[in-house]
Amino acid sequence: MTSGSRHPRLGPPLPRHPGYLAAATVFAIGMAGTTLPTPLYGLYREELGFSELMVTVIFASYAVGVIATLLLVGNHSDVVGRRPVLLCALGLAAASAVCFLAEGGLPLLFAGRLLSGLSAGLLSGAGTVTVRELARPEQRSRAAFAATAANMGGLGCGPLLAGILAQYAPKPLTLPFLVHLGSVAVACVVVLLLPETVSEPRPRARPQPPGLYVPARVRGVFAPAALAAFAGFSLLGLFTAVAPSFVSQTLDISDLAVTGVVVFSVFLASTAGQSLTGRMPVGTALPLGCLILVLGLALVGSSLWAEELPLLVAGGVCGGLGQGLAFRAGLSAVGDAAPPAHRAATISSFFVVAYAGISLPVVGVGALTMWVGLDTAGLTFTACVTVLAASAGLYLRLRPPVAEPR
Repeated sequence: MTSGSRHPRLGPPLPRHPGYLAAATVFAIGMAGTTLPTPLYGLYREELGFSELMVTVIFASYAVGVIATLLLVGNHSDVVGRRPVLLCALGLAAASAVCFLAEGGLPLLFAGRLLSGLSAGLLSGAGTVTVRELARPEQRSRAAFAATAANMGGLGCGPLLAGILAQYAPKPLTLPFLVHLGSVAVACVVVLLLPETVSEPRPRARPQPPGLYVPARVRGVFAPAALAAFAGFSLLGLFTAVAPSFVSQTLDISDLAVTGVVVFSVFLASTAGQSLTGRMPVGTALPLGCLILVLGLALVGSSLWAEELPLLVAGGVCGGLGQGLAFRAGLSAVGDAAPPAHRAATISSFFVVAYAGISLPVVGVGALTMWVGLDTAGLTFTACVTVLAASAGLYLRLRPPVAEPR
């Protein structure tokens, strides 16, 4: 027997690339930067002297960036490839952090939030699709959870990190953004190692804005799922834009770490809700998520009336659980129903509806605060969103989402 027989040549080893978990980590890092300022708005208010309405308008500028990006280039990663879009999103996240580090007053706050919104808009579509496409067939369910968990988990880690650093470390308006810049640099390296999942990318192709594009065969799934997402994201908007002011002004709690934990608890509950979705059919998860969301909103309203932090946390956890349950069910249904060539565009349209929910109602709360105060404005908000969530749940119960045949 020859030496070659004893040791058969297998050829050069195949290159190994990071998988869907690495892509999910990049997604989470990018999304964490979008909520870093949440517990810091009180410090900015003291420094710059603006109103609660201005806080919500600054917050809304982020949502404007998200929606504009999704409408204009939401499908661009389908053409140029996932990696260039992810790198662009991380570059915008870094530029946003630089704006906050400059501390140049309201103009730079608006610029930072707008850039953050542009980054989130790119990540919402391209990040979600990249995680799903890097998974092997037997990993699809776990990858779907990883994508939505990276989205919500990243959004929750931003306030937690910023609150802890601002409360217990020096330079509260500087250190959180320096830490984020370092994590973005690591994420860029990971993206460069990821394989490209678009078969024939055209890096120099010009964007072709799709607007709100939903293929006809997906609309039976898309409409009810997006309605539930709108209601759930309205609750997230309340906690990221208004809850910090309620904690500091109404409850007289000045510990920024507490504010960060309160907001983090909502997104953690959302992630937990998403983990339950795979154990039940979409037709069950969507209306059940709306029902739990209604219960959470009732607790939030009770906390505003009684001025009790435990009720606020309980409402956030319950509402986040329902939001996560409905959100992942809707996103999975839409992603599975969408044809591959239009998957990013369809998912981007889904996020447009969701981010309309996270922004428009919250600005209304900020405006209403100027006339009736924060507590009454919050109660009005929760009542309206409760009606919306209850209506969405009833609709989904009576008319479960059904995709058109392929």
